[in-house]
This record gives sequence, structure tokens and C-alpha cells, in this order.
Amino acid sequence: MRAVVQRVTRASVTVADRVTGEIDQGLLVFLGAGAGDTEIDLQYIVDKVANLRIFADEAGKMNRSVLDVAGGVLCVSQFTLYGDARQGRRPAFTGALEPIAARALYDRSLVLWRAAGVVRVEAGEFGADMAIDLRNNGPVTILLDSRKLF
Repeated sequence: MRAVVQRVTRASVTVADRVTGEIDQGLLVFLGAGAGDTEIDLQYIVDKVANLRIFADEAGKMNRSVLDVAGGVLCVSQFTLYGDARQGRRPAFTGALEPIAARALYDRSLVLWRAAGVVRVEAGEFGADMAIDLRNNGPVTILLDSRKLF
């Protein structure tokens, strides 16, 4: 499982002129499931995101998590995180998990972030064409991979 995590002062997702999720301070998480991913991969990503210390403390050091600052998580499904563009000019997406299983992991991520204590958990719409509006804070962008490939 892969995630692109961006620290934001605000973020929202719109599908067909309808806002499906929005947060103020927190993390915008683009989440992609890969072939073979399981609940163990998901738990790794959810725990890492919830406890990632990328918010400033009193001294201005990145030393606080989204839990510590009572921030939100806005999760957007993104199978293109498994796009392979090493050959040719058109990416292949054969590394992505099939949609039914990917949706189950995506939906479960929302439940797990809430259970972890994230104050506000919002979401895009799985499989939809979404417009993302965000204000990256820092900028801070972190790449995560449950198989620790990067």
C-alpha cells in the first residue's frame, strides 16, 4: 500500500460540483492499494499517518502528529500511485489492487483512522473523477510504502 501525505492548512474534494470531504489543519492522504495488499499493509499506513510527527511544536520543530494537533485526515483513493512509467510513455497500472478489494481497504482506512483518535476523518469518492483543492503547509509532502520500497 502506498500513500502520499501532505500537511495542509485546508483541503477539500469535490465530485460533480458536490464537496464530499473537507478539512482544515491536518493531512491530505492520497491512498493506493497494490496487488497483494492486506489488512497488515493498511494498518501500517494508518498507524504511520496517524503518528507521523510533521507538525511544529512550540520550538518550531516537526515533532507533533495529526493526533497531537487535533487535525483532520482527508483520504483520497488513488490507484495511479501504482502507475509504472519505466517503459514507454503510457503508465501501466497492473501493480494496482483490483477495485473491489481496493475499495474495501480504502473504506476500512477511514474506520481505522477514526479508531486511532483522528478528530475528523473525511473522504473522496472511491473511483470517481475528483477535484482536489488544497493549501500545502510547508510544503511538507511524505511518501509512504507499506513494503518499505521507499
